[in-house]
Amino acid sequence: MIEIIVFSLIGIGIFFSVLRMIIGPEVTDRIVSLDTMNVMITGIIVLLSHIFKNEIYLDIAIVYGVLSFLETVVLSRYLEAKK
Repeated sequence: MIEIIVFSLIGIGIFFSVLRMIIGPEVTDRIVSLDTMNVMITGIIVLLSHIFKNEIYLDIAIVYGVLSFLETVVLSRYLEAKK
């Protein structure tokens, strides 16, 4: 029961993050919303690891977290160099 509540709250968060990514007035708003969405997706992967009792999802969540961090850094550096 608690998993359904957590999934729905994370889903609402992802919805608002995608909404901010679409209507964000500046590119920095879009990058922040993308990073927020990546954090929530990592949380979903960790929750799936708990539900399915499978530790391989934790490894996937760690790799996804590192890649999403690198994505944020690369996009930020690109915007900084563009100015």
